[in-house]
Amino acid sequence: MKVEIEPYSCVSSGNCLMVAPKVFDQDPEDGRVILLTEEPAAEQRGNVDKAIFLCPAQAIAWAEEDQS
Repeated sequence: MKVEIEPYSCVSSGNCLMVAPKVFDQDPEDGRVILLTEEPAAEQRGNVDKAIFLCPAQAIAWAEEDQS
């Protein structure tokens, strides 16, 4: 599974970084989300789910699987 972010939707709350610091970071200049890895390890998937739930801007999502 892959993670997608919309950095320009990000409101810099930092919730994602607090719950999944191995997957997300924040840009030091504007605080927007930075994706450290598109395909997090299995043990990080629960943390990504929490980050998705906690994101006030809905700037994080699991990528749709390509059915082709």
